[in-house]
Amino acid sequence: MYHKSIISGLVLALSLIGVQAVAASDTAYQTTTIAENLAYPWCLAFLPDGNMLVTERDGNLRIIRNNVLDPNPISGVPETYVEDQGGLFDVVLHPNFLENHMIYLTYAHGTPEDNHTRVARARLDGNSLQELEVIFESKVEKSTAVHYGGRMTFLDDGTFLLTIGDGFNYREQAQVLSNHFGTIVRLNDDGSVPEDNPFVGQPDALPEIWSYGHRNEQGLVFDPVSGRVYENEHGPQGGDELNLIEKGKNYGWPIITYGIDYSGAKITPYTEYEGMEQPLIDWTPSLAVSGLDVYNGDLFPTWKGDLFASTLVERSVRRIDLEDGEVVGQEVLFAELEERIRDVRTGPDGALYLLIDSPEGYILRVEPKD
Repeated sequence: MYHKSIISGLVLALSLIGVQAVAASDTAYQTTTIAENLAYPWCLAFLPDGNMLVTERDGNLRIIRNNVLDPNPISGVPETYVEDQGGLFDVVLHPNFLENHMIYLTYAHGTPEDNHTRVARARLDGNSLQELEVIFESKVEKSTAVHYGGRMTFLDDGTFLLTIGDGFNYREQAQVLSNHFGTIVRLNDDGSVPEDNPFVGQPDALPEIWSYGHRNEQGLVFDPVSGRVYENEHGPQGGDELNLIEKGKNYGWPIITYGIDYSGAKITPYTEYEGMEQPLIDWTPSLAVSGLDVYNGDLFPTWKGDLFASTLVERSVRRIDLEDGEVVGQEVLFAELEERIRDVRTGPDGALYLLIDSPEGYILRVEPKD
């Protein structure tokens, strides 16, 4: 498969609070397929040697060497609960991967009656994982196979953040600090709790929690240039959000939302409430946002510092134009593919990489034309 396009942007008249559409980019790009026949690819990680790791939601970890997908999955991957939205999610390299060869996997684990979001780490050795260790399991009592979260990102202090969804049927628990429903947790690289987490020592609060009041967080990225953490999450019907994540903050779900229930009923009368954060962007109707990344490459200079959010329902990538941390506009890209896009990643080569969400999924590299 090979695509050539001029970015027209498909700029929309965005009905967003305080956000305007940006002018269509005139950047020329071309896309090439670098891997095919992937079963619902979920996440991509770039190895220092130029190879790539990719997770498939059905529980396989694959490797791409010299732009060729190895037909054999990597062995030693932990047992994964694969059902509905459950499966294998993120793969992330340890910041000192060159020295320790450690990778981190997030995934669903358990049974239909009791399943959780887990994190495991292991040493990558060729086509196998060695010394696998489960370092975290969310504290939830959950019998639904949806809303796991499962995105993680390392911060510049060596700790990492992990998203945990609200389990769909348990949304009120996203305001209760004695469980992990609807939270982002912060952990040391061995799974222990950092002493400066905001709820350490607070009665009836889990010390791992970094922020709460989330629904189903699908994108999470740390921007090393600005030091900011951005997250996106699914709302119900409407109310998808882009948030600036800060220590100890309450992001409101389900007390505040711009969305409504799938039945058409109101979830809450509030879109604002004292002590609860407003999203940087509310997307209504929903886009079904998925992956999230910040572009700090050199191939597309006009995109530098912008956020890129992939979408499943809109079948696009949203370029979110940032100036000093403020959202000043949006542009819709890659809609001509007419594909559900699960993740968007900036490669070390400055190209964008798109993961197409399908039982016969594939990965595209986006580069400047010619």
